[in-house]
This record gives sequence, C-alpha cells and structure tokens, in this order.
Amino acid sequence: PPKVALVAAMRKLLTILNAMVHHGTPWRSAVVQGA
Repeated sequence: PPKVALVAAMRKLLTILNAMVHHGTPWRSAVVQGA
C-alpha cells in the first residue's frame, strides 16, 4: 500500500535530520550529498 512507502520516506527523512543535528551539518550540504 502507498502508506508503507510514505512511512519509509518519513523514517528516512527523520534519520537524515537526526544525523544533521548530531553532526551540525547545514541543510544545503546534506541535500547536495543526497544523504
């Protein structure tokens, strides 16, 4: 179901945000790397 894909995408985004907070990485460089 589409809901599963949405949850997976949100979890991935959360993981990226978590890593950015821990490393103090600015948004732009995280987006450029594609995480």
